[in-house]
Amino acid sequence: MQRILFVEDDPEIGQLISSWLARHDIEVLLEPRGDMALARIEAEQPDLVLLDIMLPGQDGLSLCRDLRPRFKGPIVMLTSLDSDMNQILSLELGANDYILKTTPPPVLLARLRVQFRQQGQAPQAAVASTPPQRLQFGRLQIDGPGRDVRLDGDSIPLSTADFDLLWELACHAGQILGREALFRSLRGRDYDGQDRSMDVAISRLRRKLGDDSNNPTRIKTVRQKGYLLVPQAWE
Repeated sequence: MQRILFVEDDPEIGQLISSWLARHDIEVLLEPRGDMALARIEAEQPDLVLLDIMLPGQDGLSLCRDLRPRFKGPIVMLTSLDSDMNQILSLELGANDYILKTTPPPVLLARLRVQFRQQGQAPQAAVASTPPQRLQFGRLQIDGPGRDVRLDGDSIPLSTADFDLLWELACHAGQILGREALFRSLRGRDYDGQDRSMDVAISRLRRKLGDDSNNPTRIKTVRQKGYLLVPQAWE
């Protein structure tokens, strides 16, 4: 059984999420105060830390900053604050994912299992599961085997390279993918630090998916980090 330490000051929310995850073989330890969380995490050594942002004693963002150098497992923000800036700041401070509290419980569970898999800690059921075949983020639907993309029900024609790029971003939605990782995954070679073709491909993908190239909200560029597909931006 995996163990999560959930830093959440609302006991009702804490209990609801704890009960749901317990039904899927994930134990949840609750800590209501931000200023007590660091010592509790170091004592309990959970597999994953789930952080609210608005907390008594110490907010979740500063806690994430202090925790990252001392905790090797995944840190996931779970918050009601639907803010692009908070999301970007959380990821830059070391969070592995940023999830809204309005996210349906099965989606929350799936995204936590992604973190366990990436840490080599997946429960047996997750290890045995097949890779995703279809992904959906609000109005965006992506069919992997059929290589079909639909936005608001309308088919979006993409080249093979554009689809592969979108699929890679979508499979890591909510996480920053650097150019180095994208070049190795999609082109089988290292990024040389000068090639701007990935930037061009991202711009082309944004245009086809109706994202504003001057102020993108769906596929963001995180300065000096890489690219981020924002799951909530397709609602």
